[in-house]
Parts: sequence; C-alpha cells; structure tokens
Amino acid sequence: MTQPIPASQLILNNEGAIYHLNLHPEEIADDIILVGDPGRAVEIATFFDKIEVESQNRELVTRTGYYHGKRITALSTGMGTDNLDIVMNELDALANIDLKTRMPKEKHHALNLIRIGTCGALQPDIEVENSFVATRYALGLDGLIYFYQKNKEVNEIAMRDAFIEQMDYPKDLPLPYVVEGSKELFDRLAQGYYKGVTATAPGFYGPQGRTLRMPLAHPEINRKIETFNYNGWRICNYEMESSALYGLGKMMGHNCLTICVAIANRVTEKFANDYHPYVRKLVGNTLERLSEH
Repeated sequence: MTQPIPASQLILNNEGAIYHLNLHPEEIADDIILVGDPGRAVEIATFFDKIEVESQNRELVTRTGYYHGKRITALSTGMGTDNLDIVMNELDALANIDLKTRMPKEKHHALNLIRIGTCGALQPDIEVENSFVATRYALGLDGLIYFYQKNKEVNEIAMRDAFIEQMDYPKDLPLPYVVEGSKELFDRLAQGYYKGVTATAPGFYGPQGRTLRMPLAHPEINRKIETFNYNGWRICNYEMESSALYGLGKMMGHNCLTICVAIANRVTEKFANDYHPYVRKLVGNTLERLSEH
C-alpha cells in the first residue's frame, strides 16, 4: 500500500486514538488477555501489582498493568465474532500501523492474544465448573474469515471438509472453517487442561442448538458434533468468539489461544450455578504462566 489508509477505514477519535477501543499504541502490552465480559477485565486488573492504563468505550474495557513484573493488558470484547472483528482489526492497527501517517509499519509486530471465557461442553466426560478447555483448533460456524482474502492460507481445509462430510453439514448454513491456534501459547498455557476443537457459533440460542419458542431448522447438529473425530481431535465445546480470534489473528500474524471454563454440559444438560471462582482460578493460572516468560 503506497497511499495512507483513508479516514473512513482507519477511524480515529479526536484524541488520535483508535475509534472503538479508544486506545493509543503505547497503551497496550504485547500480552493481551481477552474476555467477553467488561466486568471480567476489571476483575483481572485486581491481580495486577500496578495499573497504568484504564479506558472504557461502550462494552470495550481496557486495563494495562504489571503482574510480577510482566506488562499485561486485560481487554473486554463483548460477545460474538462481529465484536471480535472490530477488536482484532483495531489491536492490529495499534501494533502495525502508524496512526499519524496512516501507513503500515515496515516491521511487523506480533501480539500474544489469550482469550479467557466460558463455554458449554459438548462431551459427556467434561464436568461443569472445575474443567478448563484449551482450544487447539477453532471451528467457525459463522463464516467471518471468508470476507478476507487470506482465508485460504489459514483454513485447515482437510479438517473442514472432514467435518462437513461426517456431519452431512446442511448446505443452507454458512460454510464452516477451521483454524489452528498458536502452538507456542498452547504448550506454555494449556498444561493440565482438556484439549481439543472448539466450535464457535454465531449466536447463543438456535446456533448452539437451544430452543425456547423457536423450533430449530437442524436439531440433529449437536448430536452429530459430539461424535466428530479427526485424527484423534474431538469437538469439546461451544462458545462464540474463538474462530474469529484464531482466523483473524493468524491472517494478521498474531499468536492466539483460547481457554474456557466449562459452565454447562450440553450432553448431560448440567449447568454450574456459581462458576466465578473457577474463572478466577483460570485467570490466576494464566497470569502465573505468562509471567514465567
């Protein structure tokens, strides 16, 4: 790109901060913990020894500080892959675009992006509450990465096609995709957890097989997902953000990992009434492991 990025595409506010996140480049760390809930970003900051940045715009809450000498950012994204599209593009802009000249930087800067969230288990052996699930592969049922040219470079086509074949996947739903996360972060942060494929749905109710008053078009999908196997990898859980995190992150050259607390089991129909202590435990584990490097 030889021309500056237009103002309608790279949007900055009156203070020169990136539009939605309301952040300047120096206000984010290289290690960023992403959470859906704004309150959870604030809670993570209670672990910090020192807080140097506090920002909020809409549901996007940021706290940057230090944990045992390690500079870390906690950032809430809100729910869904559409929100992740905003957050990922703006984080990448902070790392890799000169906001004053509106030109991409010559040297690429990679971020470590770790999502900590909650999920619904899709395997009967994964108990609710004190079970942590680390995502090796994210299975996108949302279609987001197909809007970007580089999707073919990151999409695990063989695994995607095996999923479509084994599921007899309905042709009237968005084309799935599969993206592998960071092996380095996986090895550093996922010890002792369940490991597998995470299915990312574009909604909480119908797209995850829940029905209240609206009948489902394809009620058999969850049962089929439970049986999927590709080279020993099974689909462990449902959530709503990881495919966008992995897909966009890999296309942009960032390192991404998701670890979730299982607060529901869609096979046994159990739900954890008080899962917050386990989320806090996962946060503590993650901060400790990050600070060791």
